[in-house]
Amino acid sequence: MSRTLWSVAVFALACVPLIAGDYYINFTSQIFIAAIFAASLNLLVGYGGLPSLGHASYLGVAAYVSAWLYLRFGLSHWMTAPIALVGTTLMAGVFGLIALRATGLGFLMLTLALSQVLWGTAYRWVSVTEGDNGLRGMTRPAPFGISLNDPAAFYYFALAIAVLALWLMARFVGSAFGATLRGSRDQARRMSALGHNVWLIRWITFVFSGFWGAVSGLLFVYYHKYIHPASLSLTSSAEALIGVIAGGSGTLAGPLVGAAIVMILKNYVSAYVERWNMLLGFVFIAIVIFMPDGLVPGLHRLRARWKTRSA
Repeated sequence: MSRTLWSVAVFALACVPLIAGDYYINFTSQIFIAAIFAASLNLLVGYGGLPSLGHASYLGVAAYVSAWLYLRFGLSHWMTAPIALVGTTLMAGVFGLIALRATGLGFLMLTLALSQVLWGTAYRWVSVTEGDNGLRGMTRPAPFGISLNDPAAFYYFALAIAVLALWLMARFVGSAFGATLRGSRDQARRMSALGHNVWLIRWITFVFSGFWGAVSGLLFVYYHKYIHPASLSLTSSAEALIGVIAGGSGTLAGPLVGAAIVMILKNYVSAYVERWNMLLGFVFIAIVIFMPDGLVPGLHRLRARWKTRSA
């Protein structure tokens, strides 16, 4: 997408609270959170060639740390948010040291194993996480004295964070470092022969991805005012991965489109279809069959073909 299209999209989204009701405002806010989460995973999957099934770890841990510090110690959001972000990013650094000992299927299984350890801990460490009851009673922050309890106020807050996050991620992948990351994805041995430290490039990306996963976790717990171990589950990571692949990994717009599709199916279809996950699977299969690269690259190809035929 060109800068003009991105600007038009942001302007259109900024107008949503002016014409939509609270339900659609809240729903779109959830899409923003899912989009940041999916885009952070895309840094690994699309640009690094490192498929992960443990990305929900960063969303869940950041949310739990923030909620626990707020509820147990009464710390303000201005203190809990930085602590949660720094702590989760450091955790991502440690997880990267472990997971990047392998690539391909080995990397996938290590991320899954680390995630499952955290998921099990969240369920069993009842004295800290309240187990299956989750941590409840959170409030939303009030930046610059503006209460985020109003749906429109939280919407603009989430939109601003999403725009900033996506812009910084775009700068990251569009930089010289991003070029070396894509080179490490496509030709790891050649990049090593040219003197690049492929492992370090991947580790930095892993940590950067974990940081934005933590940002989505803070927005998640602020929106719901509640956090449950399910947020750390394999299902949460798999939904994000499906969104990335369906929308188009290795593109900036793909994860956003994929996250929106998953959220729409999850919130609308689940009201009419008991096993909505099965329908999500069918939709994913259809996209992979007819547009193997994802919806965004597939639509770009169709548009190019249409222009060629028209000419």
